Amino acid sequence: MQRFFLWSWLLAFAAGLGLLITSAPAPAADDDLDDLQQQATKEAVKKVAPCIVKIETSGGTEVIKGGPPRGPKGGGGLIRRGVGPTTGLIVSADGYVISSAFNFANKPATIRVAIPGLKERKVARVVATDQTRMLTLLKIIDLPPGTKLPVPTPTPISEIEIGLTAIAVGRTLAPETDSPPSVSVGIISALDRIWGKAIQTDAKVSPVNYGGPLVDLHGRVQGVLVPASPMAEGVTAGFEWYDSGIGFAVPLADINTALPRMLKGTEKTPVVLKRGILGFTMRSGDEYEAPPIIGSVAPGSAAETVGIKSGDLIKEIDGKAILNFAQVKHRLGNKYEGDTVALKLERDKKDIVLPKIVMGSAEASYPAPFMGILPMRDDPGPGVEVRFVYPKSPAEKVGLKQGDRIMKISSPVAPPKSPLITITRGRDQLQGVMEVARPGQELQVEVKRKAGGKTETVAVKLAELPDMVPEKLPEESSAKKALIKPGEKPPAKAPMAKKPETGFLKRQTPAADHTYWIYVPEDDAYDPNIAHSVVIWLHPMGRNKERDFEDFTSAWKTYCDDNRIILICPQSDNPRGWTPAEANFVVEAVRSVAATYTVDQRRIVAHGLGIGGEMALYLGFQARAVIRGVATVGATLGSNPREKEPNRPLSFFLVVGGKDPLKPGVVQTKDNLLAVKYPVIFREIMNIGHEYIDGRAGVPTLEELVRWIDSLDRM
Repeated sequence: MQRFFLWSWLLAFAAGLGLLITSAPAPAADDDLDDLQQQATKEAVKKVAPCIVKIETSGGTEVIKGGPPRGPKGGGGLIRRGVGPTTGLIVSADGYVISSAFNFANKPATIRVAIPGLKERKVARVVATDQTRMLTLLKIIDLPPGTKLPVPTPTPISEIEIGLTAIAVGRTLAPETDSPPSVSVGIISALDRIWGKAIQTDAKVSPVNYGGPLVDLHGRVQGVLVPASPMAEGVTAGFEWYDSGIGFAVPLADINTALPRMLKGTEKTPVVLKRGILGFTMRSGDEYEAPPIIGSVAPGSAAETVGIKSGDLIKEIDGKAILNFAQVKHRLGNKYEGDTVALKLERDKKDIVLPKIVMGSAEASYPAPFMGILPMRDDPGPGVEVRFVYPKSPAEKVGLKQGDRIMKISSPVAPPKSPLITITRGRDQLQGVMEVARPGQELQVEVKRKAGGKTETVAVKLAELPDMVPEKLPEESSAKKALIKPGEKPPAKAPMAKKPETGFLKRQTPAADHTYWIYVPEDDAYDPNIAHSVVIWLHPMGRNKERDFEDFTSAWKTYCDDNRIILICPQSDNPRGWTPAEANFVVEAVRSVAATYTVDQRRIVAHGLGIGGEMALYLGFQARAVIRGVATVGATLGSNPREKEPNRPLSFFLVVGGKDPLKPGVVQTKDNLLAVKYPVIFREIMNIGHEYIDGRAGVPTLEELVRWIDSLDRM
């Protein structure tokens, strides 16, 4: 059937070329059909070739981060800067060229463009970047006066169908610009991929034709080839899939729709198109089966501005029915900051129509609010006891002191003069109130003083969470009643429980397909009535043997015993690194440990060096229901940070050696996280390179990291 349709199309094509074909499809030999298809492909490429340019870059960083560790060898990690040319597509007659942002990830100092028909290469400048579709727009600045460049014809979206021929074209291999470009023929294998932003092809796609066109047999451009991933974001996301039979292209018709905004950019003030965000999370983590009920709404977000609330059910987006969260991501995934969207919600069995919501961006979120206290943990008593007051914090300014109890607090989202919220569920309830607050808000706090037992109400004006770790914390951190729920009285005689194993222990997942080691503080150091923090050590390349985990545990043992920390050391399947699929096994290990030992869910930290740190960053964003902190040494984030989730706080502790070649990438990671308002502690250790921060480094950073873990439940 497929060859019948191809034959029918080629009959029409041949007629257009003036060729005579008199027989019906049945008698045609396969080689005749193949000859016609080859001729059609040549004609299509010939038609689009004048619009394809060669891009040559120089300068910039030597290596770039290549997305989350993955691949058959556990690869990912660093990509060495290419020295060869890349491809671009002319999109405006007056000298604008679109290309994949991947081609400029190393921030080249010089960009030159070779244009068919022109002998000399022309200088170009970046004037716009599309951060959601990972495209870069160049402006050629030295075209001869009056030059009009050819512009390709886009394939209408309605005519891009699964099974149609797709030709991936690049202009990098031939030495002369007027030579035919490189070609790889395949089909359109899927539509609406990458949450509605891309089409998929099985044509060979690799860095040599990133930025080049995907062309149909009419010579029209279906899309611009880019690396892309449904899980990660950023200029290198999806790079590891090249030559895999899975390639992606952003439809040219969509690019042309956004082009007027990008054309407003200049070299001095480039335009950046950001992904549009409404600012809510779903109640369920199941993207396909659970109904799309909103779980939380971010303070200051577009969703909060229009009155969207937790518990609302999404019924329609832009007039199209919605049944699950995956459909929500598809409908919203291709929108930019500033775009509008219409929602139909159900609240209390009544429909609410919001016809024009202006999308925000991740950078529009607020930084974390800060009262300036650490709570006493494992305390079932009324209110929340203050364990520590940060110097110069809002809490210190209104006279809060260690040992005071916060009994009530005003709601940051309730109307003025609403009754205060009584704290009956301890620390976690107070944390929940703080997570929907924002810096600058004034909250009424009812405090029962330790000295004298007097109760009074103070007005606390919240600040921004500072980038500091206390130099010293009170030794007592727990009321030692973790097994008693808030509001409950301890039983007259607690039942004797079997003491779980402690020390350095080897474990396997229930399916026995993965191995990990744990260290639980030994002997009397482990107390089940005290909630322990968890550090997940994600080993660097080549350090996945039992003796490596023993060495790491030796460096941490004293800290674990003194600060009630449980170590989990997962073993990757390949000594070269980690794959994203292994995130599920790591989370399974954490949950298994939490089912056996007493774990503080707000102090679970992913920690790693090098490629292990990259996996820690990946895990932090992919396992938001579990991870609350990410601590890395010499590791970079290869994609844009995902937006904050108000009910799932995430903090970062980034360390890099002053002599580490990855230092620029780590600094960029810090800046990217801060731009989205994540709490970040950044430490540069001047006299070390790419190495760990234990005692052999001779610096106190590891001790500071331990205190940071101890203070992750700050508020």
